[in-house]
Amino acid sequence: MGPVYPARRPLPAAETGRPGLSAAPVTLESVPLESSPEKPQPLRVVVHAVKGWIERMGAIWVEGQLIEINRRSASKTIFLTLRDKIANVSVSVTVSPTTLDSAGPLTEGATVVARLKPSYFESSGRFSFYCDAIKPVGEGQLLARLEQTKRLLQAEGLFNPARKKRLPFLPRAIGLVTGAGSAAERDVVENARRRWPAVQIVTRHALVQGPQACEQVMAALQQLDRHADVEVIVVARGGGSLEDLLPFSDEGLIRAVFACSTPVVSAIGHETDNPILDLVADYRASTPTDAAKHVVPDVADELHRIRQARERLASGIVNVVRRQQEALTAIRSRPVLADPSATFDLRSDSLELLRHRGRRAITGRVAHDASAVEHLLARVRAMSPKATLERGYSILVGPDGHAVSSGAEIDEGDDLLAHLADGQLVLEVREVRPPDRHGGSG
Repeated sequence: MGPVYPARRPLPAAETGRPGLSAAPVTLESVPLESSPEKPQPLRVVVHAVKGWIERMGAIWVEGQLIEINRRSASKTIFLTLRDKIANVSVSVTVSPTTLDSAGPLTEGATVVARLKPSYFESSGRFSFYCDAIKPVGEGQLLARLEQTKRLLQAEGLFNPARKKRLPFLPRAIGLVTGAGSAAERDVVENARRRWPAVQIVTRHALVQGPQACEQVMAALQQLDRHADVEVIVVARGGGSLEDLLPFSDEGLIRAVFACSTPVVSAIGHETDNPILDLVADYRASTPTDAAKHVVPDVADELHRIRQARERLASGIVNVVRRQQEALTAIRSRPVLADPSATFDLRSDSLELLRHRGRRAITGRVAHDASAVEHLLARVRAMSPKATLERGYSILVGPDGHAVSSGAEIDEGDDLLAHLADGQLVLEVREVRPPDRHGGSG
């Protein structure tokens, strides 16, 4: 005789889900199966029986914490991991994108209620849950609402880094919006004055929690924004629960901060707190103390930087003068500057040598040309008529005034003029003889 599973009673309303959410009663009927070592049941029969037993369970609303959302790009199914907030129990749940998106923006860590239907796969023996409805509750509902507001404001460009204003280096006055007598006020004031004792802080107190907080914070913010001396505004509050910090995620306050012409610093809660104010502020400080460190420079650090800058400047000047002195010394050590006359002496010797060579070349050229002139002159003189006359010859000039070169040009009785080397003779031709056969005169 096999095991018999007793039927389960329907769960009361308190166990089926949260108030206002209905769920089908869960009943499990017995599944009688007879088996023995001699007569075992086929595995398929047992698996089929288990499948039928599980799937006879109706859908049921459960509450849990959403700890993982796994969206697979190639799949139309989204896998969720739900964990019980008290016991260390977690289950994997499949859900369609339409069902998940209809619940609004859900983030990991949110508390949700989900309607689950158990299922069993015979082929793999895997047990799983399918979700056909899900919605945030408690903090999860708040987180979903805040996420929706955040997406709306982001789409409008309120978180655009290009629109954020730079903080002044040393503001004339710092505006502070905080709770009266709060630890946040003390942290900002004390740390700011410790860093810069002469800092001026203009404080506007406001409620930082509760229904009136948004209105009072916005009023204080607008007053400081109109203040002539205030150059940066710090909105500060200590840590708290999600509900306590809700005013700093209010849409009206966010738009008021965005509209400020003065840079705004958000210093809300601790490092892990992330109200929407952090996203629209021009600077997000992790704590009020951190805000004071960023809006006011440390006078000791600034004096130290000034000393370092002066030392670097003095060292730079000394180095420049030293390098220039070394360059001047190197220039002065060059031979041309060490003994300027040495160059002139060297050039003087070269000049004298060149002058000597020039004179010698000119003299040789003149002598050569003089010898050539003498030679040409001798040749000219040897060929001149005067030289011929000096050798005993004469030149006869006829009556027409031309030199006589032939006897045929002269007649008897002509007067001739004979030019000698030392004078002239007037001659009368008495006879003209023809030339002999040897070519001489008769």
